Amino acid sequence: MEEKKRGRILSGMRPTGKMHLGNYVGALENWVAMQGEFENYHLIADYHALTTNLDTSKILGNTLEMIADWLAVGINPEKSPIFRQSQIKEHSELHLIFSMLITTARLERNPTLKEQVKDLNMESLIYGHLGYPVLQAADILLYKGNVVPVGEDQAPHVEITREIARKFNSTYGEVFPIPKTKLTTFARLPGLDGNKMSKSVGNTILLSDGEEEIKQKIRKAITDSQKIRRGDPGRPEICLVFTYHQRFNAAETEEITDGCRSGALGCVDCKMKCAGAIAAAISPFAEKRHYYSEHLDDVLDIIKDGERRARVVAADTMKEVRDVMSMG
Repeated sequence: MEEKKRGRILSGMRPTGKMHLGNYVGALENWVAMQGEFENYHLIADYHALTTNLDTSKILGNTLEMIADWLAVGINPEKSPIFRQSQIKEHSELHLIFSMLITTARLERNPTLKEQVKDLNMESLIYGHLGYPVLQAADILLYKGNVVPVGEDQAPHVEITREIARKFNSTYGEVFPIPKTKLTTFARLPGLDGNKMSKSVGNTILLSDGEEEIKQKIRKAITDSQKIRRGDPGRPEICLVFTYHQRFNAAETEEITDGCRSGALGCVDCKMKCAGAIAAAISPFAEKRHYYSEHLDDVLDIIKDGERRARVVAADTMKEVRDVMSMG
């Protein structure tokens, strides 16, 4: 008999196209590991994408490329339905109800929002961006998520979800669980320049990159500024490449630490060791990734099947919501 799962998770991403190492370490690896432990629902957050870019022409193509990577790393759509937010009308309906349960002052205190406004150099804030965590709360609670696996930057949003769930339950009746946040050990993997990994900045290694591409990218990665040539003692604790070694080449980190500190290991050799380790870690995904990239119609069929299954759960939840609100 299959071991009883402990609860349900809802997790997702904006449709940004091909995935990079930061996506894998910060989220996908965690999602795959939890497939046997939880009942998983995976959201393509296409409405959320509109908060920073109103151009919808690339959303479908980016969605298919993104899901090809999800499938390649081990997301099993039979266990874990994959679906587009925009195709489940109940997301919008529950979002509207939840928007009545939180003040603008509370949303303006959201530290993640303040960071995004700064990073994006936004001159003015649109309503949808301010209400982003309210729609996210609807996404999570529509499927009665017990656990939300997120990066550390999204943790404040989950706290808002918890507050909204408590407010709804106390006002109308017990419908929603109070979800918990689950962070990964490597919640954020830096990009090749030491900043946040982002394709728009061009500091990423993609899951679809081959070994030669990875080597070329790693050659450009920043290292200890005081270690200029072989023989110079280095400081691995401040070196970006050593961070990658810790994640993808843990068995050799002690040897690399000693070689770096003594100067015996040069940065070029260290980078090539790192590139080889990263390539070995993602090479098992290549064949499956290639198949799905050549059969994007299959990917779309998987998404549509996930949407059929998600609608059943969403409709049941909204019936409960309307009943306790006496609006059924």
